[in-house]
Amino acid sequence: MKKAKIEKDRKDTLRLQGKDIPIDRCYLPQTDLSFYPENPRIYSLVYSTGTEPSQDEIESKLIKLDHVRQLSQNISTNGGLTDPILVRGNDFVVLEGNSRLAAYRLLSKKDPVKWSEIQCILLPEDISESLVFALLGQYHIIGRKDWAPYEQAGYLYRTCNTHDISPETVAKDIGITKNKVKFLIEVYAFMVEHKDVDVQHWSYYEEYLKSRPVQRARKLFPKFDKVIVEKVLSGEIEIARDVRDKVAKIADGKGKAGQKNLRKFIETRNSLEECYEHTIRQGGDSSILKMLNSFREKICDPDFKDELKTMPEDLLVKCDYEIKKIGQRIAKFKNIIND
Repeated sequence: MKKAKIEKDRKDTLRLQGKDIPIDRCYLPQTDLSFYPENPRIYSLVYSTGTEPSQDEIESKLIKLDHVRQLSQNISTNGGLTDPILVRGNDFVVLEGNSRLAAYRLLSKKDPVKWSEIQCILLPEDISESLVFALLGQYHIIGRKDWAPYEQAGYLYRTCNTHDISPETVAKDIGITKNKVKFLIEVYAFMVEHKDVDVQHWSYYEEYLKSRPVQRARKLFPKFDKVIVEKVLSGEIEIARDVRDKVAKIADGKGKAGQKNLRKFIETRNSLEECYEHTIRQGGDSSILKMLNSFREKICDPDFKDELKTMPEDLLVKCDYEIKKIGQRIAKFKNIIND
């Protein structure tokens, strides 16, 4: 192992999964450090060829990013880092702070002496993969949340598949619900399967896969997925909201006319706007129906039940009161509909 220059009296601990992990606060030559290829931002940026990139390839990509150039200016103005990078002790891989390392590399091209060493938190040599995962999850998924949803999902996907860790364990380690982990992985897997790994398209497929009417339609029409991906890639579906507001309504078409319209959308490739307008003419865009449908989807969401179970007692009492009142009103509305 390379020797770090440990600051005097700077041994410390990091609390993680109920354990105090020993750490050293130190300065290391930035040229001795390596980028972390599994970092989601790096992965989505440079893994386009399907093979692991070299350290030079990673650096070349990162230093061209606007946020890295801006970061280098901020570091230069400040005279160094305010937030140390996290380094794994056995191989000097930067687990957290790859953009900061890239910024230092950029600065060192102009002044290699001044920017030769970088402030680090050195983790133990024997830190486990599960603790590394939990640490990065705490930082980026439930902490700063600076990874895009696509990047978060990619990290979870690779953790479960490469390291054979169950979604239940992942959820427990980073403190989010099991259903959220499964859904993030489902959306990411869908994008990989359909060869659309554009980060900007994440929200399109997120809306597509969380819609209950869409899920019912997918079971009836196996080609539905392919049609949607084609329309996203071609730009016919311009924004993610179109999936929620238009595709979902087409998928929820009622009666023979609604099913015929959905079939045209999928099998004869009628345009999104044409089929959506047909849905509106059939009365599928009622504001009352929209409100009721939204309410039903919210209370049927598995996360809703999970959150309800963890509520404090005083809030549960208030929820119970609201549910009783809603139940009474629903009974009256049913009488109106059935009269």
